[in-house]
Amino acid sequence: MALRKASAYSKKNFRHYTRKSKVKKKSYIKTIPQQKIVKFSMGNQKAFQQKKLKIILKLVAGEKVQIRDNALEASRQTVNKILEKKLTGMYYFIIKTYPHQILRENKMYSGGSKGERINLGMSKSFGKTSGRAAIIKKDQDIFVIAVGSDKGIKTAKTALKRIKSKLPCKTKIVFEKGE
Repeated sequence: MALRKASAYSKKNFRHYTRKSKVKKKSYIKTIPQQKIVKFSMGNQKAFQQKKLKIILKLVAGEKVQIRDNALEASRQTVNKILEKKLTGMYYFIIKTYPHQILRENKMYSGGSKGERINLGMSKSFGKTSGRAAIIKKDQDIFVIAVGSDKGIKTAKTALKRIKSKLPCKTKIVFEKGE
């Protein structure tokens, strides 16, 4: 089944659906889609812990929104590729959100006589699981990049600017300098 547009999920009022029980009968959600984000932290973690990477850039959400895990993964791959090419080993990159929310969709059929029977089914039906999303509040960090030099600042800024179009919300880049 093809993915629906992100606007079907991203900025509407949504109710949290994350309940998964070990006992299958008690679980609201019988199957949970697989996690698409491969890694949540990349780069030189040791240098970050030793405080060698003192300059921190954050991508912050400008509004409350749901971001699908495939959008977060595409953004992660883009940023990591840019940073790895230009700043090999002199950066630390973290994804600060986790996609807990389980997305559901109901069957829609548009052609022929079957469409009337399927679309006029249960009102407010639960639907089948189709993916995961992270619920992000206003002014919450989405991505954090720590670098150690002025060249790293430029590279990290260009990487964060490039992924703004992949996310369904307004974002801003926040700059912090550590001690």
